[in-house]
Formats: sequence, structure tokens, C-alpha cells
Amino acid sequence: MFEFDAEKISQLVDTYVIPWSINIVMAIIIYIIGRIIVGIVVGLLGKVLARSKYDNMLVEFVQAIANAVLMLFVIVASLDRLGVDTTSLVAILGAAGLAIGLSLQGSLQNFAAGVMLLVFRPFKAGDFVEAGGTSGTVKSISIFTTIMTTPDNKEIIVPNGKIYGDNITNYSAKETRRVDMVVGISYDSDLKKAKAILLEMVAADERILKDPEPKVAVSELADSSVNFVVRPWVASADFWAVKFDFTEAVKLRFDAEGIIIPYPQMDVHLHKTAE
Repeated sequence: MFEFDAEKISQLVDTYVIPWSINIVMAIIIYIIGRIIVGIVVGLLGKVLARSKYDNMLVEFVQAIANAVLMLFVIVASLDRLGVDTTSLVAILGAAGLAIGLSLQGSLQNFAAGVMLLVFRPFKAGDFVEAGGTSGTVKSISIFTTIMTTPDNKEIIVPNGKIYGDNITNYSAKETRRVDMVVGISYDSDLKKAKAILLEMVAADERILKDPEPKVAVSELADSSVNFVVRPWVASADFWAVKFDFTEAVKLRFDAEGIIIPYPQMDVHLHKTAE
């Protein structure tokens, strides 16, 4: 029959049950308090970043990373209280992280570039940019990729590493842009009349800004034409409309005024040799 030994049971309780119970309770307390503190710290971090007007995606991402890292410390502290050898655990986690990092070098490069794009913001959603070997309107910026929409409505997904590692041209960064156009007239046409017409057309277009002052000047005496440069300033949103409309209007106006716009041509002379 089982004999009840109060002394052994008391010794067992004192040696194992009470210390383990205390450690378990303390580990739970450390975890709960740590989780509360992590929540407060992550919330304050989010508010600070939001006041700095960083992108919401970046704020949420930084909060998630901070929460994961801080909770890892809380879990390690709780396990340490339970007597787990956390040194070995940290070493294993470090080795696993290194192995994952080496296998995901390309993804990590895109990740780092995505963070830099969200922090420094060389462009934002809605901007028309040329980057990563393509051009289009930025639809969205994520941690790993940027999605663009081309003028003919194709969606292009570009890795952030490719964008950040090359030149970025943002056509929407400034409120105004200069339209650079070249207009050629025949050498037989009236130069002063043509210039006066161009100046008149520039002044008549309400979309063209008065300041900076538009520039109309003779730029080149080419092989078959006298070339004018026409450089008006417009709002960025009106750039293409002004360029297309003005080009068409110049052709119609010059035709009406008898000013010839030459096109490349070649005169061929045949010489008949005596037999």
C-alpha cells in the first residue's frame, strides 16, 4: 500500500513546486507587464512618426517591426525566468536569421530600398515618374515593389531595389514645367513675321504663364530650315495639352499666313554624258 510521507511531500513542495510556481507566476507577470509596456512604446512611436508626416504604410511597418523585436526581448526574459538557457536560444535565432538573410538577399535589397523610398519620398502616389527603366503614374508604393500605370493603362510592378539604385525623374515634383518646342520655317519665308505670329500665339494661350516669360528665338540655321525655339512655362498638369495644341495651331496658322514649314528633301541632278 502507498504510504503517505508528509516529510518527503513537504520537501518536494519546498524544492520543486513552490520555486517552479513562483518562477511560472513571475514569468507570466514579466510577459504581461512587458506586453503592456511594448504596446505603449509602439503606440508612442506611431504617434511620433505620424506627426513627422511619414507615409502611413511606413508608420505601420515600423510599428510592426518594433513590436516584434520588443516582444522577442519580453519572451526571452520570461523564458530566462523559467530557467531556460536563453543564450543558446539567442544563438539559434541569430544563426537562423543569418541563414534567412543570405537566402533572401534580393528581397532584403528591395525591402531596404522600399524603406528608403518611404522615408525620403522622392515621389508619391499619383506622381508621373521615370524610374527603374520604365515610366508611368505611381499607383502605390509597398515595402518590396512599386506599382506604376503607363499612359496606355498597363500596370507595371517594379522592384524597389531597381528604382532606388538608378536615377529617378519626377515630372510631377514641381508645379510648373517648361515646354520645349522647335518650329522650322523655310529660308524663303518672312522670318520677322513668323516670330511675331509665334509670340502672338503664345500670348493668346491662357494656359501659358506670364512669369517666367515665354521665350521665342531663332536657334539654328539648319540645312533646310530656320529653326525657332518656343519655350513657354505652364502648369505641370497642362504640359502635354499645351504641347499638342500649340503644335497643331502652329501648322494651321502658318498655312493660313503663307509661311512654309519645310520638310527634308533631296534634289537629284542627272548628267547625260556624250556617247
